[in-house]
Amino acid sequence: MIRSELIQKIADENPHLYQRDVERIVNTIFEEIIEAMARGDRVELRGFGAFSVKQRDARVGRNPRTGESVDVEEKHVPFFKTGKLLRDRLNGN
Repeated sequence: MIRSELIQKIADENPHLYQRDVERIVNTIFEEIIEAMARGDRVELRGFGAFSVKQRDARVGRNPRTGESVDVEEKHVPFFKTGKLLRDRLNGN
């Protein structure tokens, strides 16, 4: 599902809301999650999962094409851990 499909589904299920308002709500939620993660905060949505930022240390990697060593800088990557409810739903429990 992509963002526009999510907005459409919410708008269809809530006819009392204008689509532009639903779009603003969805965009605000995503922006808040992004801003919190950019600050290094953890975002937890009970039953769904938790978004956090993990730090990857600098390391020496290999260029797969040439095989030469390449220095890979330290970086921060987004991480998502599923919640129990979502995990149970996916596994048919």
